[in-house]
Amino acid sequence: MADWTQAELQRLMDVEPRGPGRYRAPAHGPTIRDVVEAGQMLGSAVVAAAKEVPRQRVTSVSMIFSKMAKHTEPLDIDVDMLRSGRTLGTGQIHVRQQDSLCCAGIALLDTTAPDLIHSAAPMPKVTPPDELSSMAIPGTEVLGRDIRVVDDAYDPDPDRIGPPELFVWTRFRDAPDRDHLHAALLTQSTTHWTVAAALRPHAGFGEAMAHRSISTGITMATITFHDDVDVSDWLLYATRVTYAGRGHAQSEGQIFSHDGHLVASYGVHAMVRAFPSRGGTTGDLM
Repeated sequence: MADWTQAELQRLMDVEPRGPGRYRAPAHGPTIRDVVEAGQMLGSAVVAAAKEVPRQRVTSVSMIFSKMAKHTEPLDIDVDMLRSGRTLGTGQIHVRQQDSLCCAGIALLDTTAPDLIHSAAPMPKVTPPDELSSMAIPGTEVLGRDIRVVDDAYDPDPDRIGPPELFVWTRFRDAPDRDHLHAALLTQSTTHWTVAAALRPHAGFGEAMAHRSISTGITMATITFHDDVDVSDWLLYATRVTYAGRGHAQSEGQIFSHDGHLVASYGVHAMVRAFPSRGGTTGDLM
């Protein structure tokens, strides 16, 4: 099986042009769990939109994930520019695998402008990364990426409870040479934390149960880029679940630079429910 590395994540999300408005993301190959993460597809959509309209900056991308995709097959990404103005652009994005729709969404692009006004949410006061240990949970490792969770709160113990939030520092070893690859790597892990944060207040439920004894998956995600970012510097992902119930969970998140600047915001909707039948896996998305 192919190793998970920073270079591999970049390769998968740095989609290749296949004609006007058409792109392809390569296959990774066999994995233990043959399901492409929603954040990876969202990152690929960011890159496709950036390549389709290189004169503008991707401001926001929102996707709905309706069918799982496999690591063993490439992804085809179509970008249909509904409107391409001098200031703003709107693109519709579809991601398919073997002609079957996996996710669809919309991208907003703009030409940017200097500040007329400026204000931003403050970074929460959390333990800095140099006082934390790297996350060492099997299946989460990516060579070249360091993840450190405040209070070790991403915990497989189902009986350790806490508030429905996670604060996670992330840093990649190498800086990509393109802005859209920084944006893609920033995007990829936004969908990692919602399910775990939603389960934290509930004794008897933990993130290690996801995809095994409870059915979970990301159903919708949106990211908005506020400022330029360097993923080789420490970045803080602050995820707070605002609702959990009726088989769903909703989170709001912000990403801050190490010096406290808000660089992006995201929202994630997830499925969290019992499997429809004992031992079954139907309904599990990604």
